[in-house]
Amino acid sequence: MSHRVFGKKAELKIQPVGTGLWAVPGSQWGPAEDQTTLEAIETALEAGCNFFDTADVYGGGHSEELLGSAMKGRRDKFVVASKIGWLNYNEEGNRTKYDTIEILKTDVEAALKRLKTDYLDVLQCHVFYEEPNTPIFIDGFRQLQSEGKIKAWGVSTSDPSLLKVFNRDGDCDVLQVDYSILNRTAEVDLLPYCAENNIGVIVRGPIAMGLLADKFDRQTRFPDGDFRQAWTTDSKQRLQFAEDLKTVERLRSVVPADQSMAQFALRFAYSHPAITTIIPGARNATQAAANTATLQMGVLSTDELNACEAIVPFGGGRKIWPA
Repeated sequence: MSHRVFGKKAELKIQPVGTGLWAVPGSQWGPAEDQTTLEAIETALEAGCNFFDTADVYGGGHSEELLGSAMKGRRDKFVVASKIGWLNYNEEGNRTKYDTIEILKTDVEAALKRLKTDYLDVLQCHVFYEEPNTPIFIDGFRQLQSEGKIKAWGVSTSDPSLLKVFNRDGDCDVLQVDYSILNRTAEVDLLPYCAENNIGVIVRGPIAMGLLADKFDRQTRFPDGDFRQAWTTDSKQRLQFAEDLKTVERLRSVVPADQSMAQFALRFAYSHPAITTIIPGARNATQAAANTATLQMGVLSTDELNACEAIVPFGGGRKIWPA
């Protein structure tokens, strides 16, 4: 599959299937090992994947450190995206307040040090539970771009109004957003806006945190340290988990026999014309190989898309987030 391009000042050519590096040792996904993460990165790279997404809070910076080790001596083969701004803590245990550009730049320099590089291809404002001081981020990102520290910038959010704030002057390069067969809400406002405004789209959660791998059932119990424990312990999330399992069961009938449901889900996500790349997680080489194999499978056919539509309609999805 051919590369896709985004970025307004610097064109970044990336494959439609990237790799997300949240699930590293010390993150919220249960037990993991450094070596298996490094093997996943290597497998993805060898299969043609060139886009890797991380964040300063993934494993307390350990995700960036592992990616930095993997890039040693071959930085040019990687297009690296990281994120900053989500509940980060300093050495004294106090939460960082991004109320000055200097603080923002200091934390970006720390990320560059962990990654063992002098620039980032993409830097995103990491928005989830708390809205940032957006002028600080926008102006800080612009300065970092003019200094050559970043090539492109944007925001990770599912809030259309916040994306429009970041694109107030038309120079936001990228949106990262949750999108999958189980959560099609981005199709209503966000994806059309990005297409109209030349904003690249990075899709997180294309396998819905493992739900679309079709490996869970009502008896599933998640290990200690895995944030998905709440899917079976929290009353609201338990109900949503049950509904998601029913949807997954219905999807089995539309998945071709020669591919897994996870691969079908990845193809669904990058089939949308507004999507630049997707970043499924890969905890080991086997998962990385299965993810990147979809590069040879191509987008879904009209019949396959219609079959998905009959199960989860346009703009539809979860009532609450199972995380």
